[in-house]
Amino acid sequence: MAEGPAATTLFRCALCRRSAFAGGRRSHVHSAGHQRRLRAALGGLARKVAAARRTLRRPALEPFQPARHLRRCWCLCCGAEVARDARRGALAVLHGGLLRHLASPEHAKAASAFWWENKADPSLKPNFLLPAEDYAHFEASLAKALAAYEAKEETLIQEMAAQIRKVEQSRKEMVQASLEVCVPRLQVGRSGMVLSCSDAAVDAQDQPGPSRSEAPGSLWRTTPELDWLEAGQPLTFIGHQARPSSSMVLFPSSGAKPPWLLEEEEESGRSQGQIGPSYEEFLKEKEKQKLKKLPPDRVGANFDHTSQTGEGWLPSFGRVWNHGRRWQSR
Repeated sequence: MAEGPAATTLFRCALCRRSAFAGGRRSHVHSAGHQRRLRAALGGLARKVAAARRTLRRPALEPFQPARHLRRCWCLCCGAEVARDARRGALAVLHGGLLRHLASPEHAKAASAFWWENKADPSLKPNFLLPAEDYAHFEASLAKALAAYEAKEETLIQEMAAQIRKVEQSRKEMVQASLEVCVPRLQVGRSGMVLSCSDAAVDAQDQPGPSRSEAPGSLWRTTPELDWLEAGQPLTFIGHQARPSSSMVLFPSSGAKPPWLLEEEEESGRSQGQIGPSYEEFLKEKEKQKLKKLPPDRVGANFDHTSQTGEGWLPSFGRVWNHGRRWQSR
């Protein structure tokens, strides 16, 4: 007997992620496992909705940061992601996107279908919906919060500007005080420019009348005063000191010639004799350095190559028919 088409129809529970035959749908949604998973899923969404409801009367505003305020949350009733926060200009309204979604007619329709399909507790349904009156009250509170935030930001900007002006005024006063201290050392020329002591002295030469340097107590005196020479203490002339020539320059302590006068003598000495070892000595030293790299305990290390060996020396192991020494066959 063939099975009917109703027996082959499957039911897929998205909450439990399980499949069942069409006849077992009613028994599955009323099962303890399904109801337990339903309560756990609704509890996670209920915590997010409760956090959003706490901002209905006092909306929370923060400077917008994409990494933090572009997060999304999962709506179990609609089966889709919704924006958690809303954006108003450069500010972010915390939980504003979720509240707007809870007050939308689409969410109310999807919640009714979800409650009917999963046989959830009807008394919990109003906790996941937001009436239009509550959302309108939220919009009015948000407008007041935005105005208060802008006023606070404007006050903060004015305080910062006042602090900047205060610092700038303090700096100007300090510069003015330092300039007032330097006023006696400055004088205005004929063209209205501020001149230094040297410039003012040149300017004074072109004007008729007594010079500033001749005025008593003048600050423009160019010649030094010699009042420190007391009367009755004349200076003693000790005569002109003869400067020795370059050939007679000697060190006071040792009487030797300085190094800069010995260059010619060293160059002449180098041209007369050779400095350093000869090329033959260099080759001998190079051979010695090669022998030093060999092991000292090798065979024949102490052999005297200058010794004379007779023909009766055995064994010879050399040349053809063992005639002559081995080193002669090389």
